[in-house]
Amino acid sequence: MFPFEPEAGVRRYRDRVDAGRSLARLLMDHAGRPDVLVLALPRGGVPVGYEVARALGAPLDVFLVRKLGVPGHEELAMGAIASGGVRVLNARVVESLGIPATAIDHVAAQEQAELERRERAYRGGRPPPRVEGCHVILVDDGLATGSTMRAAAAALRAMRPRRLVVAVPVAAAETCEELRAEVDEVVCAMTPEPFYAVGLWYDDFSQTTDQEVAELLADAAAGGEGR
Repeated sequence: MFPFEPEAGVRRYRDRVDAGRSLARLLMDHAGRPDVLVLALPRGGVPVGYEVARALGAPLDVFLVRKLGVPGHEELAMGAIASGGVRVLNARVVESLGIPATAIDHVAAQEQAELERRERAYRGGRPPPRVEGCHVILVDDGLATGSTMRAAAAALRAMRPRRLVVAVPVAAAETCEELRAEVDEVVCAMTPEPFYAVGLWYDDFSQTTDQEVAELLADAAAGGEGR
């Protein structure tokens, strides 16, 4: 998929299922706890989180976060929003590009609409999980800048979990280290150097669809017998 080969001895994941199973092996000390809740960042984090939740015997749900892209250069994140009305901005990007507050508000409003649409689509009417007092494991398929994960962590902190763990199959080493100051524990299965991008560490990094997210959540809610 990518014109890139890792150095000898550094593996790539076959797909998100493989990544989730590998990550789960590093989280087994959380297995069997009645207060554990696995929250995945859609869409790509959900197949990873499904495997983690199944291995730990824990419930699975999604935590909705949307990147705020720089107008005209949407691939560049200037921040993110998350469920609960939390907004996290990358001050360096905003200040260096001189992005006005009105432009940020416009992008945030658009992304809020999409966040709410996904909330309805993914849960199929099921209520959001209770986070307060839970041992939350927040999962994604990888971390590059970490802006989306930071927004999720900030929103979850406001919901008063007992403990907040960030867990990903692959990440930039610097991002993992920065996150350690913001959550109780960070588990990064691989921190390859050079990193470049999350997708380079997967043989299959095809986009996860809304339907796949909804099906995995429904299957997890039903006891995980569908896979």
